[in-house]
Amino acid sequence: MLLPHNPLLLIDGYNIIGNWTSLKKTRDRHGLEPARRELVEALVNYIAHSGYQAQVIFDSQYRKTPSSLEKYSPNLSIHFTAWAQTADTYIEKVCASFFHQTSPTPPRLIVATSDRDQRLTVVGYGAEWMSAQHLANEINLSTHQVRRKQRPSKRSQSRFLFNCLDAKSQARLAQWQQGTN
Repeated sequence: MLLPHNPLLLIDGYNIIGNWTSLKKTRDRHGLEPARRELVEALVNYIAHSGYQAQVIFDSQYRKTPSSLEKYSPNLSIHFTAWAQTADTYIEKVCASFFHQTSPTPPRLIVATSDRDQRLTVVGYGAEWMSAQHLANEINLSTHQVRRKQRPSKRSQSRFLFNCLDAKSQARLAQWQQGTN
């Protein structure tokens, strides 16, 4: 299941949507489903590069349905709570179970929410807290780092093809220009 070196990141989904400007706009213009999808898309690459095990928790939103769990990747899953269970109570139960673990090195537990009461509760259980804005900043930083790594590392010194060649090819081309082979 969860390895001691892989922290568990619990994300209060609707709280994050309500606190990120872009997700709030998506929710207000197009509804909750597109906003949830946009949040998950933002998290997929971040989770892959961060090393977290992550679970996004969404309230049942007045649907009389049992809880459900959807796996998006090996490290990211989405949990919809059961009827009448809030994301807050789900997160509190997970924190309580981590608090009562007796393993010598319990894994890190981080909760991403900007709900002040939730923050106090999870910190009281010994979990770490991350604000919605901090999570957004972490995702943006991770995206920027990935893009920077994907850029070519060596750039040409000028616009001429000659400068893009390695030293051996440049010498050979110079010989051809001089008429020597």
